[in-house]
Amino acid sequence: MSETQNDTVTETETETALSTTKDEVAPVVVLFGKYELRRLLGVGASGKVYHATNLDTGQSVAVKVVSKHKVLNGGFAANVEREISIMRRLNHPNIVNLFEVLATKTKIYFVMEFASGGELFSEVADKGRLTEDLGRRYFQQLISAVKHCHSQSIFHRDLKLDNLLIDENGNLKVSDFGLSAVEDQIRPDGLLHTVCGTPTYVAPEILAKRGYDGEKVDVWSCGVVLYALTAGYLPFNDYNITILYRKIYRGQFRCPKWTSNDLRNLLSRLLDPNPQTRITVDEILQDTWFKTGGYRPDRVLLKQPEWEEARTGFKSLNAFDLISFSSGLDMSGLFSDPSVLDTVERVVSGEEPERIMEKVEEVANGARFTVTRKGNGGGAKLEGQDGNLIALVVVYRLTDELAVVEVKSNECGAQFCKDKLCPQLLELAHKQIAPVFR
Repeated sequence: MSETQNDTVTETETETALSTTKDEVAPVVVLFGKYELRRLLGVGASGKVYHATNLDTGQSVAVKVVSKHKVLNGGFAANVEREISIMRRLNHPNIVNLFEVLATKTKIYFVMEFASGGELFSEVADKGRLTEDLGRRYFQQLISAVKHCHSQSIFHRDLKLDNLLIDENGNLKVSDFGLSAVEDQIRPDGLLHTVCGTPTYVAPEILAKRGYDGEKVDVWSCGVVLYALTAGYLPFNDYNITILYRKIYRGQFRCPKWTSNDLRNLLSRLLDPNPQTRITVDEILQDTWFKTGGYRPDRVLLKQPEWEEARTGFKSLNAFDLISFSSGLDMSGLFSDPSVLDTVERVVSGEEPERIMEKVEEVANGARFTVTRKGNGGGAKLEGQDGNLIALVVVYRLTDELAVVEVKSNECGAQFCKDKLCPQLLELAHKQIAPVFR
């Protein structure tokens, strides 16, 4: 898709409508002739979320609207890019599903699963504390979702009642992966170091600023959530932020008198200030209180692109990847450092991906460049004799018959890619397909 205006209203009218508050009446806005915005659901650090209707199917969806200007100038670029990447990897009944990403000249739109029950925070605020049985049900679903995230080397880092939604069937849905971390962000010491999260939910090791394990801080936040569900208030809270952090650092909390002994025991292990002795997700699954009434984990399958990449080494493209190639939401131009790899060429080819990579190696070796393959898959790094990076080449599966070759080069390698590599790759391109697109 390409960058476009709305089919129903102009860009200016859309801006006006999206600037209204919950109490104001906004003009009808139809995005891309497909999604009619209904009402404002909430406002977050990165944008506003609206209830919308898919006009083709009648399905209710949630649309998060993010300003490109705010993304670029407010330090949210990495968060938005990471959130798209993470949500397209996750496939779990207790995690909000991302349907598609759209863009205009000024906005990015996340079209997501709509949870009609709203935030879990509102349910606790309205009802006060929940029964242990209901709290257990939500907690089991939360742990199931967190376990799936961790299995994909994804760490949420901002689990809280506000980011836990309830769908029409009363099931929990984890949302907002804007602060999430992935395995690539782990430093050589094996830890994450970015200080982030919500003060009343943050783990003590994050406050210590000496690095932390992403799985362990998620477990701590799950403990805060469980305490709030069954007590009706947070375990650590104080108007004085210094006193609040002191309580968290010491693990200083007290369970209400109505808390059962088994729940007290679990909470003490979840909110253990020592991450080395804190309970793990696998240990939670074996806990007596957690298993009361039975627990059946959901059967979760990896989404097709990840399975395909694991099987063949060549990643399959989906709608989100194609959007990143379009001028409407060019992720490389929006989020990458242009001083590193600022020239991008793409070739659509009917040749097998492995044959394409062989051709890349052949041409690069002929120019006396060193080629380093990513395992046995569709990625390669080209370096000069001095060891400096020349280009990166990645091959993606578009369909069973077609592949996309993406060549990113810096100033040193741009001429080689233009004069030598890309012409050779074009010889492999399907004759009936426009070979290069930007």
